[in-house]
Amino acid sequence: MMRKVVETAEAPRAIGPYSQAIVAGGLVFCSGQIPLDPATGQLVVGDVEVQTTRVMDSLAAVLKAAGSSLAQVVKTTIYLHDLGDFAKVNAVYAKYFEVAPPARATVQVAALPRGAAVEIDAIAIVSAG
Repeated sequence: MMRKVVETAEAPRAIGPYSQAIVAGGLVFCSGQIPLDPATGQLVVGDVEVQTTRVMDSLAAVLKAAGSSLAQVVKTTIYLHDLGDFAKVNAVYAKYFEVAPPARATVQVAALPRGAAVEIDAIAIVSAG
């Protein structure tokens, strides 16, 4: 089975020993995205809605670079520093998955890298051709 590393400047560079995504077996496995500005590598300034928007835009960029899209996502996991932010994150997330949203898990975690409020990873189908 072929394994392809995905990298795009349209999303933040990995801040550790991992890839933005890996394509294998007709799927793309996206690493968790935190709300980093791709140009500066710094955490975006703003509330959890601003952070979630940045995360979703980064995921979309990684998926595009892999030959996929948000419409092809089959599973996501949302990691929240504060589960009290669930409704706000959900409202932003819903704008990106208006039709046939993917399967999903949401968990609260003790902390996220760089003090982020939210992190989201995804698995998607890679478009044929």
